[in-house]
Amino acid sequence: MVVVMALGSALFYAAAAVLQHRSAAEAPAEECLRPTLLVRLFRHPIWLLGIAADLAGLVLQFWALGHGPMSLVQPLLVSGLLFALPMGALAARRRIPVGDLVGAAAIVVGLGLFLGVARPGAGRAASGMAWAFTAACVAVPTAAIAGSVATGRPLARNKAPALAVAAGITYGFAAALVEATAHLVEHHGYLHALASWQPYALLIAGAVTLLLAQSAFQAGPLADSLPLLTVVDPVVSVLIGGVLLRESIAHSAGAVLLEVVGAAIMTAGIMIDGRSELLEASSAAEPA
Repeated sequence: MVVVMALGSALFYAAAAVLQHRSAAEAPAEECLRPTLLVRLFRHPIWLLGIAADLAGLVLQFWALGHGPMSLVQPLLVSGLLFALPMGALAARRRIPVGDLVGAAAIVVGLGLFLGVARPGAGRAASGMAWAFTAACVAVPTAAIAGSVATGRPLARNKAPALAVAAGITYGFAAALVEATAHLVEHHGYLHALASWQPYALLIAGAVTLLLAQSAFQAGPLADSLPLLTVVDPVVSVLIGGVLLRESIAHSAGAVLLEVVGAAIMTAGIMIDGRSELLEASSAAEPA
C-alpha cells in the first residue's frame, strides 16, 4: 500500500505541475520570487485545479510517509514523469515518441535497481528538533544561493533551472516534515500533532516551496524546471532519511555502486523525458 499510495501521489503531482506551469508562464517576469506571483495565480482556475491536484498528491504522500520510509516513498515520486507523458500525448493527440519511451524505460530500470538494492527500511522517529535544525542549516542556505543565482542578470538563462534546484531542495526538506507530522498523527493523534511544532514548520516550508516552484515554472519552459525538480527532491530526501533519520539503506561497497548506477540510469531517463515536447503540449492544452 505504501508503494501504491506513493505512485498515486506521483500521478497527482505530475498533473499539478503541467496545470500550474501554464498559468505561471503567463505571469510577468518581474513577479518572480514575489508573493504577488501567488496572489496573481490564485485568480487562475487552471492553476487552482493544479493546487487541487497538489493537495490530493499531498494526502497520498502523507499516508505513504506515515507508513513507510522517506527513502522509499520520495524516489517513487519520480514516476510522475511516466504519468505526465500520456497526458501530453492525449493533449497533443500524438503517439509517445520512441525517445520518450526509452527515457521512460530508463526511469523504470534505474528506479527498480536503486530500490531493489537499497531496500529502504524504517529509521528513527522524526520527532526531535536536532534533525530538522541540521537539515535546515543545509537546505535553507543552499536554496537561498540557488535563488540568488536565479535573480542574477548575467545568469538569466539559468533562472528556471536554479529556481528548480532551490525548489527541489525545499521539497525534500518539506517531505521530512510531512513524514514527521504523519508519524505524530499516526502514533499520538491529531490533537497532539496540532500542539507540536512540525505541522507549522511544514506550513512555512510548503509556502516557500510553492513560491520557488511557481517562480521556476514562470521563468521558462517546463523542460527547464521539471527534470531538476524531479531529480533534486528524491536526492535530498534520501540524504535526510539515510543520514539524519537513520533509515536503513544497504551501504556495502557493492550495494553503493549499484545504487549509484541505478540513480544515474534513472536521472538520464528523467532528463530525456523531462525535455519531451509532450510535457509542453500538456501544459499548454486546455483541460478537458
